[in-house]
Amino acid sequence: MKNLAFILFAVSLVACNKEKNLEVKQVTEMETGNKINIQVANAEDPICNMKTAEHLSDTLTYKGEVYGFCGPMCKEEFKKNPDSYLK
Repeated sequence: MKNLAFILFAVSLVACNKEKNLEVKQVTEMETGNKINIQVANAEDPICNMKTAEHLSDTLTYKGEVYGFCGPMCKEEFKKNPDSYLK
């Protein structure tokens, strides 16, 4: 019984002492938006004021006009109260 306990203890020490194989991933800088090529009514994102010509990645049609946004967060914020951002 003592031998079995000793063997289990030794195996657990060896198992715990193994080096972990860590995977290293290289992270590269993301591009500035996922640009799309479409004509929009606004030159700037109405939420964050980024230039739509440089950062356009999402659009929304409101009252017959297509408005451009730098991303989905700005688009969702605009949808909450569009008239307040168009003044």
